[in-house]
Amino acid sequence: MLDSQQVDTVPEFKTMKVELVRVDDAFHFEAVGLSGVAQHIDAATDIGGHNAGARPMEMLLMGLAGCSAIDVILILQKQKQLIEEFKMTVEGLRQKGATPAPFEKIHIKYSLKGALDEGRVKRAIDLSMDKYCSATAQFRPTADITYSFVIE
Repeated sequence: MLDSQQVDTVPEFKTMKVELVRVDDAFHFEAVGLSGVAQHIDAATDIGGHNAGARPMEMLLMGLAGCSAIDVILILQKQKQLIEEFKMTVEGLRQKGATPAPFEKIHIKYSLKGALDEGRVKRAIDLSMDKYCSATAQFRPTADITYSFVIE
């Protein structure tokens, strides 16, 4: 296993670092990455959390949505497509009662509005899902990922 100093000197590795600090005496945390923007994480109230942040598994789905959204928007912009509105809904299904309980199924719904060609939107999403989105690659070994899209 490589330590952080070794990773920094190996050109094929790209390092990423986040710091997490406990905010209260329960499960409220603040995490900060390279962007310097703080994100709050908390546990469910039924185990002692205070609803002061997103759940860790929610953040995984948010990361997937953000990663794919960036890909899709960049691709459509390069194709001179006019995006007036962009929204995604990501739903994940986890096995009940399992520990750990990774996502088994994930469905992403893209909702777009603007002067958009349906074929180009589909192609942009396909490229994100199959080629560019690193978050999708993280989920693929354990989850069946599907998507749909609508253009208004």
